[in-house]
Amino acid sequence: MPKTIYFRAEDLYDFTISFFKRYQVADEDARIAADVLLSADLRGVDSHGLIRINTYYGSRLAKGLIDPASPITTLRESAVSLALDGGNGLGQVIGYRSMQRCLQKANESGLAMVTVCNSNHYGIAGYYAMMALPENMIGISLTNSQPLVAPTNGRNALLGTNPIAVAIPAGKEQPYVLDMATSIVPIGRVSVYQKAGKPIPEGWGIDKNGNVTENPDEVLEGGALLPLGGTEVMRGYKGYGLSLLVDILSGVLSGASFGPEVGQPKDGKNANVGHFFAAIRIDLFREIMDFKADMDRYIFLLKNSPLAAGSDRIYIHGEKEFAKEKDFRKNGVPLMEPVVRMLQSAGKEAGVDFNLEVLRSVQEDI
Repeated sequence: MPKTIYFRAEDLYDFTISFFKRYQVADEDARIAADVLLSADLRGVDSHGLIRINTYYGSRLAKGLIDPASPITTLRESAVSLALDGGNGLGQVIGYRSMQRCLQKANESGLAMVTVCNSNHYGIAGYYAMMALPENMIGISLTNSQPLVAPTNGRNALLGTNPIAVAIPAGKEQPYVLDMATSIVPIGRVSVYQKAGKPIPEGWGIDKNGNVTENPDEVLEGGALLPLGGTEVMRGYKGYGLSLLVDILSGVLSGASFGPEVGQPKDGKNANVGHFFAAIRIDLFREIMDFKADMDRYIFLLKNSPLAAGSDRIYIHGEKEFAKEKDFRKNGVPLMEPVVRMLQSAGKEAGVDFNLEVLRSVQEDI
């Protein structure tokens, strides 16, 4: 198995800022993009972290397929809504600034919704939903993505992994943070297994003929991921329906591409990814402190309910990720050795040295 190498979060953050700035991204925007990417690795969502820095961003910036200026323009606006054009900029910058404006409108009007067209891959959806938490709001973040998922009973990749993220504040308990793909796994997770030289669990994906496979190469080369739930007998049509819903709100409603028309990293054209954001002020409905007290009571009830045989605890969505972030900030962010080599190569190509101090190196399973 490849080694897992641990680095300081601050060092990785500085490297990523320098990397983006080499591609003419403004300092503030580079900091936003770096924070979003690193937050994925810190929360243990390594499929959406630095592993994608070159294939999704650097290489496309270098080819002029992403505008480093991220020139966002307003297409339509009301007291509670915005329709934005991302100007084919960095998805992280567009996502951050769009959710900022969504929160500003929600502060004034109580709730707001924002659609975005002409964007790019924006990293982990949960980052933008969690922006609502300090404002005592409920945050929602959706995005469509490149076609990677087959519809139920199909064999061609026509839908994206199309994540759903919702963040809801609590009191003494950790907030509820749901951040899930509408496929069984995101494509990056299959890439992690491929880089590690391991078979994927049965049911994650199909080959080009529509057969379920454990070979990550067969999924990545002409195959497809399965929607949440898996095959029809496992009620995968539910995940298929959720994926389609996300694409309608993010793609069709915003005027972005949708389904198989969404651009892929290897394409020599604009991706035209679409996003959907929403923010809801809790105090429109009840006192915030009462709401948080009930959230705490509900979370406590769930976590302290009887355990299934062989289980040691019950988690709330986002709890594991908050624990990982605390650990990784203290003890180092884990990156697989192939990812480190890729970062060294991408850094060299951009003119940024990845000669970072290694905190420790261990042989680990994934």
